[in-house]
Amino acid sequence: MPSNQILLEEPLRMALVLEPSKPSFFPAMTKIVGTLGPKSSSVETISACLNAGMSVARFDFSWGDAAYHQETLENLKMAVKSTKKLCSVMLDTIGPELQVVNKTEHPISLEADTSVVLTPDQKKEATSNLLPINFSGLSKAVKKGDTIFIGQYLFTGSENTSVWLEVTELDGEDVVCLVKNSATLAGQLYTLHVSQIRIDLPTLADKDKEVISTWGARNNIDFLSLSYTRHAEDVRYARDYLSKLGDLSQTQIFAKIENIEGLIHFDEILQEADGIILSRGNLGVDLPPEKVFLFQKAAVYKCNMAGKPAVVTRVVDSMTDNLRPTRAEATDVANAVLDGCDAILLGAETLRGLYPVETISIVGKISAEAEKVFNQDMYFKKTVKFVGEPMTHLESIASTAVRAAIKVKASVIICFTSSGRAARLIAKYRPTMPVISVVIPRIKTDQLRWTLSGAFELRQSLIVRGLFPLLADPQHQADLTNASNDSVLKVALDHGKAGGIIKPHDRVVVCQKVGDASVVKIIELED
Repeated sequence: MPSNQILLEEPLRMALVLEPSKPSFFPAMTKIVGTLGPKSSSVETISACLNAGMSVARFDFSWGDAAYHQETLENLKMAVKSTKKLCSVMLDTIGPELQVVNKTEHPISLEADTSVVLTPDQKKEATSNLLPINFSGLSKAVKKGDTIFIGQYLFTGSENTSVWLEVTELDGEDVVCLVKNSATLAGQLYTLHVSQIRIDLPTLADKDKEVISTWGARNNIDFLSLSYTRHAEDVRYARDYLSKLGDLSQTQIFAKIENIEGLIHFDEILQEADGIILSRGNLGVDLPPEKVFLFQKAAVYKCNMAGKPAVVTRVVDSMTDNLRPTRAEATDVANAVLDGCDAILLGAETLRGLYPVETISIVGKISAEAEKVFNQDMYFKKTVKFVGEPMTHLESIASTAVRAAIKVKASVIICFTSSGRAARLIAKYRPTMPVISVVIPRIKTDQLRWTLSGAFELRQSLIVRGLFPLLADPQHQADLTNASNDSVLKVALDHGKAGGIIKPHDRVVVCQKVGDASVVKIIELED
């Protein structure tokens, strides 16, 4: 909270570094997206993940069938009910992902300076000299001397499980390669990535459409993670497809930037997408190592200024097999938070890692520590300058609410919203205190049936840094014009008190609409 705020730019007593972290109802303002899979599919483990700080559950359809993911989702629902922790659902598409087909699932050892053939004939068995792949056009896309990476980590620090190949010969549809390093391909999934080469496959594959229209529509997914987004048109096409699937018209699309093509068209993609996922696995292969940090900082900054969530991936790969992250990984998590990211996405670490709960917990702790030294004052001034004048009405209210909360050292900001937009704008200015977003359901009718909106808006705020949502009782809508005695406000205050973030005599900033006017007010609590 504000009283703990220190700045790295100011003289820092080293003894402060040793002070123990204080537990909080909200482990961190930065959100954690956990991928559920073999090591994290039981009710017990998912419950522990929720308690550790996971607020978004990712379902990766690159592996596993719909029945398996449905069973995991049902377990998630039970875990949410038992822990009383909210969690939203993200469906991750396969997209134009190239994979090695290893039906036996036995480990494959490749030796440096030997040859291996990549073939589209998936009937053949994978061996040390022959790897079947799921794409018949590879020989037309590559040329002699091109670089191909295969593995789980794609040369991001685990070279013993990833292999670097150099194309030496094209033989019909087969691609003959020289193995550059010794490695063992183990596990269920080996991704194949051709460095800086366009693969002529649709961003939203037929299999993706089938999964979205069945599993996605049945479960009202909150987010669609659009893998290998290369152009703004990819996002527009996906949105048009979702709009024809009933409630999925409300699903937010997060564009995954995974290659040079997506990087080049980043600005136009950001305009169309609801959020961005910086997929540093594949991107880390396409970019020279010394350029990766530059892309991350520039991309997160652009997302921050646009007020759209930025999600960073591949931060603690080593925790897939180890109980603690490396020093570099711990620093990487902190730097992502200091850069301004909204969420950290964990993939293999929670999907098949040995320590899914511990990984979420340590990422949350590192994020919370980094948030204490986040230079909010500098960030606020930078954002206001970027927005410029005249501000929109809503932007002005949001920035005013954050400024007021910081000036009076408020313990929390409470925002009443229907669409969630007002709360997201407040979060855009990165206040140092939590924002409790009270979502007021709206009653809608198509003359055949009545429906209540609000659930999507509530769950979708679970990926935004600093936002902690509550769904109001729709019968209280009429009370909102009388905020001083508002029972909905009392519920929000009680929620903050229960979490220990609101105490007697604390100041609270409330942002709401009263009639046609938007109001920001400061209340001081009694005993």
